[in-house]
Amino acid sequence: MNNPRSALGRYGEEVAARRLTEAGLTVLERNWRCREGELDIIALEGDVLAVCEVKTRHETGFQHPSEAVSQAKAERLRRLAERWLDERWPVHRAGLHGAPAQPPGPDPGGGPASGRAQGGPSPRGPVPLPAGGVRIDLIAVIGRRRGAALVEHLRGVV
Repeated sequence: MNNPRSALGRYGEEVAARRLTEAGLTVLERNWRCREGELDIIALEGDVLAVCEVKTRHETGFQHPSEAVSQAKAERLRRLAERWLDERWPVHRAGLHGAPAQPPGPDPGGGPASGRAQGGPSPRGPVPLPAGGVRIDLIAVIGRRRGAALVEHLRGVV
């Protein structure tokens, strides 16, 4: 579907991902979806996992993009971040530390690949969280009529 709002959103996410990469973050995943919702960008900044919500607006709008994140949206982002960690962090962690990254699933011993996702330890033990912790960031993108978009990376605001 080619509606203007979804096109603006895709543009904002592309600009945000590029800006994060330019700032030295490693983008691990984009547009991760599950039944409960979507995470726009998951990135690493050093040893901190940054779950990034991207909000894009036109410069002629009356609302700053950060005003679009309600308390309900913030709670949903927290739940989605926990689910992403349960399902995907073991995969990315393995790939980042030199071991081949493999999708979560049954291991040769018959247990789950990630004990966190199933609520108990696997034969290999629990997967540690990122050493620097997890934060939820907001990337505010303001599209301008002329020139490059304005981008604000608001760390840990959600």
